[in-house]
Amino acid sequence: MLEKDPRNMEIDFSFTPEEKAELLRIAKESVVAVVGGRKYGLAVPEKARLRQKAGAFVTLHLHGELKGCIGLIEPQLPLYETVAEMAAKSAMADPRFDSVTMRELADIEFEISVLSPLERIDNVEDVVVGRHGVMIEKGYLRGLLLPQVATENGWNREQFLRYVCVKAGLHKEAYLDTDSKMFVFTAEVFGEESKDKKERDIAERN
Repeated sequence: MLEKDPRNMEIDFSFTPEEKAELLRIAKESVVAVVGGRKYGLAVPEKARLRQKAGAFVTLHLHGELKGCIGLIEPQLPLYETVAEMAAKSAMADPRFDSVTMRELADIEFEISVLSPLERIDNVEDVVVGRHGVMIEKGYLRGLLLPQVATENGWNREQFLRYVCVKAGLHKEAYLDTDSKMFVFTAEVFGEESKDKKERDIAERN
């Protein structure tokens, strides 16, 4: 059974191409500023949808490889602020990677995932691979993977849940423990077209 978290409000996912482009611009400018050692002067956008509170992750890739991914799960800040802050943290504060350098900036590709409200589930069968991201909590440990991660890696439901548990620092079958809490969410995911893909498309047309 799906149970909506009463702390969260519905998020309007009807982003226009212009709104997506503005969020990507905000993410880019935030990273350029922080890598250059400057404070990003964030202007309030005119579009109301970008001012709604929402959780979001910003993912950075460099030459097709993950370079950083940090997000805010709960809708604590206006979306445009969330994107700016998470982009900067993905570039400079993801402990898995070295910070983005000025030399790398031109080759960084951005992807934004705007999260729906979390929904508590009691049955693992409610997890739909390719549609749902998953968060698992047990005690003070918590792990989350975005919906696209399972698709990109070709995982089935059980594999996906096991990797979420590993991300949380739990044993692989912790999602079956009675004291574990499981939440699902969907995400509006958008980003830039890969530079490598652009080059392949140009080559194929010529």
